[in-house]
Amino acid sequence: MYTLTTKLKVFAVILMLVGAAFTVIGFLNVPGSEQEVEQMLADHDAHGSSHVDDDHSATSDENVHKETGYVTDNSVDHPEDAHTTTPHEAEDHSGSHAEHVYHQLQNRPWAAIYIAGFFFFMIGLGVLAFYAIQKVAQAGWSPVLFRVMEGISSYILPGGILMFIILLCSGLHLNHLFTWMEAGVDDPSSEAYDAIIAGKTGFLNVPFWLIRAGIFLVGWNIYRWNIRKFGLKQDDAEKGDIKWYKKGFKHSAMFLVFFIVTESIMAWDWIMSFDPHWFSTLFGWYVFASMFVTGITTIALVTIFLKSKGYLEFVNDSHIHDLAKFMFGISIFWTYLWFSQFMLIWYSNIPEEVTYFVTRIEDYNLLFFGMVAINFLFPLLILMNSDFKRVNWFVVTAGLFIVIGHYLDIFVMVSPATVGESWFIGFPEIGAFMFFAGVFLLYVFHTISKAPLLAKGDPYLDESKHFHY
Repeated sequence: MYTLTTKLKVFAVILMLVGAAFTVIGFLNVPGSEQEVEQMLADHDAHGSSHVDDDHSATSDENVHKETGYVTDNSVDHPEDAHTTTPHEAEDHSGSHAEHVYHQLQNRPWAAIYIAGFFFFMIGLGVLAFYAIQKVAQAGWSPVLFRVMEGISSYILPGGILMFIILLCSGLHLNHLFTWMEAGVDDPSSEAYDAIIAGKTGFLNVPFWLIRAGIFLVGWNIYRWNIRKFGLKQDDAEKGDIKWYKKGFKHSAMFLVFFIVTESIMAWDWIMSFDPHWFSTLFGWYVFASMFVTGITTIALVTIFLKSKGYLEFVNDSHIHDLAKFMFGISIFWTYLWFSQFMLIWYSNIPEEVTYFVTRIEDYNLLFFGMVAINFLFPLLILMNSDFKRVNWFVVTAGLFIVIGHYLDIFVMVSPATVGESWFIGFPEIGAFMFFAGVFLLYVFHTISKAPLLAKGDPYLDESKHFHY
């Protein structure tokens, strides 16, 4: 039986408190008005960086075109139409640019909270899906890890509540992360009218969006609660009685059908709708691969941590080897999906589609390609050798790269549409990550401490305890 130590509790609480303080600082640092932003931009120019701001302004203009799906420069194609900007137009342009940057900076702390909240929630959900797959596959190697999986997946309860609160804040217009929620986008008489978004209001409307989120969260948590209950009851059942195991099998099979549909819709609702003009038929699978590999990696990291503290003595190198194989294989699968999505859209060069990647390559070049390198090259190089998959510090090193890489993956999915070129890794980003990490650690290890670490009622337990590969 694992005991949650005071040291771990204190560490988690410190993470939460420091993270909350950093996040508050992030909100306090947001400019209070467009005039402040104009002054900031003017000061930036005064320090000899006017060329940077000119590029910044140009990017802002292009983003206006990108939002409609087209990037154009008429002065290049038609030199005779080139127009000299008058002082009045320059003033209007400066004002619109300041307004644009102001809204981006307002969104930044909210986006940081959203990214961190979703990232840790998806870890719990990915582990829950992996757990259900083990149950349905009647896998013989993994029952010794079931209590670890139950502990990590338990986070979807507090994590789901926090995510729903963040979504509700967006629905109540406390932030402006989702452009399709802005007033007038579906009204032809409004200056903010957007024909593409107006055509999607049957699906993208706040009440239906929140109802879907509620259904998903309740459904996922009902399965998590049931499978945990069945596992504990099976522990107390008489020898040879596998009634609760059979119930877990049936519920897991039903859950996987529910999950594969709801996860895809969740990916569209919670991530892809940040860019409502863009869509990808691969996106649901892409987000699933990210949450799946990060969840499996977290199982490996928690297992290795518990073993280092003298627990899970029945877990051997072969179990770690299998987890590392999944980390390696799903990292390759994620890369395949990333390349399939990127290559097809980039090669076809359809303006409405390719603008998604143009924005990220222009404004997030280092992060965009850097996270691909982290998520593909490091797991490939570290875990390709079969012997390395049995060495804990190799697995931990690869795991840390995977966790960091997929946080950056979520960051690059969300920030371009919410923060644009005004992004930065600072107080709100670090603070939000620390806060949710603290909540995650405290809740997960608290759950692990509430039940024996060995699911002794599982009919495949003996096979799992003597598993060698």
